[in-house]
Amino acid sequence: MRRNTSILLLSVGHACVDIYQGAVASLIPFFVAERAYTYAVASGLVLAASLLSSVAQPVFGMLTDRWAMPWLLPAGTLLGGAGIALSGVTGSYALTLVFVAVSGIGVAAYHPESARLARLASRGSHRAMSWFSLGGNIGFALAPVMVSVVIGHGSLRWTPFLALPALAGAALAAPVLRLTARRQAGAPPSAPAPDRPDDVRSFLKLSLAVVSRSVVFIGLSTFVALYTRQRMHGSSGAGTAALFLLFAGGAVGSLLGGSLAHRHDRVRVCRWSYLLTVAAVAGLLYVPGPALYVFVALTSAGLYVPFSLQVTLGQDYLPSRVGTAGGVTLGLTVSIGGLISPLLGRLADTLTLQTALTPLIAMPALSWLFFRTLPEPAPPGAPAPDGPSPRGPARGLGARKTEDLPPVVASERGVVQWTDGGGVRGTEGIPHSAPTGTRAGHE
Repeated sequence: MRRNTSILLLSVGHACVDIYQGAVASLIPFFVAERAYTYAVASGLVLAASLLSSVAQPVFGMLTDRWAMPWLLPAGTLLGGAGIALSGVTGSYALTLVFVAVSGIGVAAYHPESARLARLASRGSHRAMSWFSLGGNIGFALAPVMVSVVIGHGSLRWTPFLALPALAGAALAAPVLRLTARRQAGAPPSAPAPDRPDDVRSFLKLSLAVVSRSVVFIGLSTFVALYTRQRMHGSSGAGTAALFLLFAGGAVGSLLGGSLAHRHDRVRVCRWSYLLTVAAVAGLLYVPGPALYVFVALTSAGLYVPFSLQVTLGQDYLPSRVGTAGGVTLGLTVSIGGLISPLLGRLADTLTLQTALTPLIAMPALSWLFFRTLPEPAPPGAPAPDGPSPRGPARGLGARKTEDLPPVVASERGVVQWTDGGGVRGTEGIPHSAPTGTRAGHE
C-alpha cells in the first residue's frame, strides 16, 4: 500500500510539472497570433526552454547521485510554474525568453530526483514506472486544454493563472518528502556497491536513440497545432485538438509499454514501437483529411511506448549513477529536441511547414537503428553472466540455485525482497541493508 501511495503521489506531481513542458508548445499559436511572431521567432521560445533544461538536467542528475535531494520536487515544480506564469505578462521578447528558460530549469531540477524516488518506490516494477510516466503524459495532454481555457478567451496577460498546477504539485510533494524521511530514518549509514559495472557504451547508444525521439516529438509538439489549422482550414480549436491528441496518446502508450515489457524484453518492445512510428509520422504529414487525427494519436502512442522503458533501461545500464541516468533519459534527451525547433521554423518560413516537418519521418528510424544493437540489461542485483551472485546462496528459499534467483530490488531494515518484476516472491535477511537513496537503485 505504501508503494502504491508513493507512486500515485509521484505520478500526479509529475503531471503538475509536465504541464509546463507542454505549455510552451501550447502557447506558440497564441504568441504567433497576438504578437505576430514568425515561425522561427516563436520556436525560439521552445529553444529557450530546452537549452537551459538540457544543460541543467545532467547536472541535477549528478548531484542527486551524491546526495538525496527530495526537496527538488516542490522547488522544481514551483520554479517551472513561475516561469510560464510570467511569460505572457510582458511584451518584451527577451524577457519572455528569460521566463520560459526559468521554467525549463525548474522542470530540469524536478526530473532526475523524481525518477530516482519513483525507481525506489516501484521496486523494479515496469508497470509501476509506467504509471509514474503516465502522470507526465497526462500533464502534457492537459497543457493545451488548460492554455486554451485560460488564454483562448482572453490574452497572454492571463498567464499568471497557469501557476495553479504548480501550487498543487508542490503541496502533493509534501507527503512524498515525509515518506522519504521516514524510510531514511531507519536506514543504515552506508550502501553496498552495485552488483554490476556500468555499461557506458550501451547507455550512449540509448541516449542517441532518445535524442532522435526527442527531435520528432518536440518538432511535432511545436508545430502540429499550426500544421493542423493549415491542413484542415480550421480554427484554433482544430489545432488544439491535434496537440491534445499528440499529448494524450502518450498516456495510452506509456501504459501499453509497461504491460508489454512485463511479457517481453524492453529492447524488443522499443525496437518495434519505433519502427511502427515511422509509418505513423508519414501518415500524419501526408494522408489527407480528418485521418490526420488518427495518425497523430498513433504517432503519440508509438513515441510513448518506449518512454518509461528507456528510463529503466538507462538506470540498469548505469547502476551506480541512476540519478545521472534519469537526468539524461528522462530530461536531457527529452528536451534536447527543442534545439532543432528553430531550424524547422526557419525551413517553414522559407519553404512550407509540411516540407520542414518531413525530415521528422527519419527520426524514429534512427532510434530503431540504435536499438538494434542494444542488449537487454540485467536488473540491479541480478547475478553476473559469468559467475554466481556476489550475495551468496539464498537461505530459506528451498533448493533454488543462486543463478535462478530473481533480482534484488529493495531492502529495508535488514531484509532483502526478491521479485520477478511483478510481486514480491520471497525475503532473505542480510547483515546490512541498503538505505533509501542508494545510487545502485536499491531501496
